[in-house]
Amino acid sequence: MNIKKVAVVGAGTMGVQIAMRVAISGYKVSCYGIKNETIDEKKKAEAFSNDWFFKKITKGKMTEEAVAESKSNLKFTTDLAEAVKDADLVIEAVAEILDVKRSVLKQVDELTPEHTIFATNSSYIVSSKLCDVVAHPDKVLNLHFFNPALVMKLVEVVKGPHCSRETVETMVKFVESINKVPAIVNKEIYGFIVNRIFSAITKEACYIYDQGVASFEDIDKAVKYGLSHPMGPFELLDMTGIDLEFNVLTEKYKMTGNPSDKPSPAIVERYARGEYGRKAKKGFYQYK
Repeated sequence: MNIKKVAVVGAGTMGVQIAMRVAISGYKVSCYGIKNETIDEKKKAEAFSNDWFFKKITKGKMTEEAVAESKSNLKFTTDLAEAVKDADLVIEAVAEILDVKRSVLKQVDELTPEHTIFATNSSYIVSSKLCDVVAHPDKVLNLHFFNPALVMKLVEVVKGPHCSRETVETMVKFVESINKVPAIVNKEIYGFIVNRIFSAITKEACYIYDQGVASFEDIDKAVKYGLSHPMGPFELLDMTGIDLEFNVLTEKYKMTGNPSDKPSPAIVERYARGEYGRKAKKGFYQYK
């Protein structure tokens, strides 16, 4: 495995945590974030990173030396060319919108060496829908981390029909090297393993709530104490992001045209109000 430099494209909730986890594991990492009139991903990512590392020191979870080394491995930038230059691996963590991901991959392919592996962190969009915009489709695959990426151990490694076995094997070793547990998905399928199962639960939970059968609080209690899940489906939606769920389902509806794939009214209402969950301090629940 010749992965030495890693670039993460997208410095939102997932991107910054993936970049930090990789840096802590000893890799040199550049994390690219957008900056415009309303959004400064780089500034938010740096603030999150500094606060997280400071808390690790104060709680005795990391030494000052370990934090200093991790920080030295991690660089945030708003210059895409600088971020991906000479990268052996690029992990894309931008919005869950097909056209956006295709555009990003096309730009990155023009800025990176021929040997670079491109891994999309998409939780639903399969890499075969992206690989035709690059020169070497055999080096494109899904590398799906889970939120929060600094905590959750699982990473789904998804092989499309275009992807080489060598690329998959390299990514499995990389996932293990950053102290994560790889689960290989040998065939592309919508939602892969975890989200396919989670989507079925979430869809039914939203239906029960939309029909007025039970409150979202009681549905969460039923799932936690009846099925022994650590979190209820609405708590989990708040954590992963209601905006992400809205975008995922909207993209699926565009793809299938099936009305049953549209986002639930409960999701649409909160998305329209900007109540995206924990990151917005309000979703199904309110957060201080």
